Amino acid sequence: MSRWTCPLEGRRHQFDSLADLMAKATPLRSGDQLAGLAAGDAEERVAAQLCLADVPLELFIEEPLIPYEQDEVTRLIADRHDRDAFAPVAHLSVGGFRDWLLAFSAQEEVLTGLAPGLTPEMVSAVSKIMSNQDLILVAQKCRRETAFRNTLGTAGCLAVRLQPNHPTDDPRAIAASIVDGLLYGCGDACIGINPATDSVDSTIELLKLLDDVIRHYAIPTQSCVLSHVTTTLEAMEREAPVDLVFQSVAGTEAANSAFGISLSLLREAQAAAQSLSRGTVGNNVMYFETGQGSALSADAHHGIDQQTCEARAYAVAREFDPLLVNTVVGFIGPEYLYDGKQIIRAGLEDHFCGKLLGLPMGVDVCYTNHAEADQDDMDNLLTLLGVAGCNYFMGVPGADDIMLGYQSTSFHDSHYLRQVLGLKPAPEFAAWLEGMNITDTNGRLCEIGENHPLLEAKSVS
Repeated sequence: MSRWTCPLEGRRHQFDSLADLMAKATPLRSGDQLAGLAAGDAEERVAAQLCLADVPLELFIEEPLIPYEQDEVTRLIADRHDRDAFAPVAHLSVGGFRDWLLAFSAQEEVLTGLAPGLTPEMVSAVSKIMSNQDLILVAQKCRRETAFRNTLGTAGCLAVRLQPNHPTDDPRAIAASIVDGLLYGCGDACIGINPATDSVDSTIELLKLLDDVIRHYAIPTQSCVLSHVTTTLEAMEREAPVDLVFQSVAGTEAANSAFGISLSLLREAQAAAQSLSRGTVGNNVMYFETGQGSALSADAHHGIDQQTCEARAYAVAREFDPLLVNTVVGFIGPEYLYDGKQIIRAGLEDHFCGKLLGLPMGVDVCYTNHAEADQDDMDNLLTLLGVAGCNYFMGVPGADDIMLGYQSTSFHDSHYLRQVLGLKPAPEFAAWLEGMNITDTNGRLCEIGENHPLLEAKSVS
């Protein structure tokens, strides 16, 4: 096991393992402090970053942070590693890799080819020595297109998950929120409900509601009820109209076990959903959510910092060729990301790591009401991620999720970002919006009269 020593300003800083070095090189966050992994002060953090910059990328292959025999996520990372794709950067250190990524020569095609050769630990390590500006620049050069009933991730597009949650799963309230979101041009990523209960019967009823709306108005989008994967599997066995299979995933086998899942279970669900062949332009059927702190909150982090655990979750997601992946960046709370500054940094890190690993990455730009953050912080992160090329964001009525009890982004926020950055919805969805007179030929929202088809009484009955 490697050890590092860095003399800095007359002090001698020692790091006893690669995991210790990476944890102490991480920008300050409350979760690593809670776990006793963080640097003691800014000087120790800088010393760790200096040492980390000199670590060869090859070492992350030679010294896995969790032993191969102990963790199926580690085995997945090692077994899927593409040495040929890794070859262009195999000779580099972490610092050299940063310079390589920032070079003009590292453009979209190059980064797409590199992705299978990168491990989560490599991209996590390089993110720790990058500025916010660096993270934005590199992520903006990465692109990953996916498809189901529309095509997501294309150049110049920004999608939105319409999130019409309700604390009692009231179908009238959910339908009203769906109509509201569609009239703002939201819903191309998916129309996705977090159910108030995880019962199979409730899940099936919600799936039927979404399917009825999508079929009635011929909307080129996909639905998802974010129940546990086992609930969705049972719903499929009962012939429910399942488009996407959702599951929260984490970066260690133990953390995934706490979620009640394994890689084999996810493979079973993917195969079942693909066999339904409900997509029209593609068959990416999986939807994953992640978040820094999930492994720590389950006491399943193995002494690894929360951001590296998060990056390892992206290896799990990458295995299943998902339509959508997003980090719910501020949802777990201030125990893991204390304030707006930490949430903004984490959001940029997560998006960068996911994109560099080849994922169709979105972000739920959010915070809990007991965090030291506010909507101005979220506006800042939303804008930064828009510049960074984030695939999609959430669309929540009023930005206030009344079922989950947290603050996210609103229908208006996506309209703002599309205007400011000149972005459009997914192409098939954009054509539908124009055909429904929701937007004009320039993508601008139209004035909606009381006789608009979406405002029919039966649409909210």
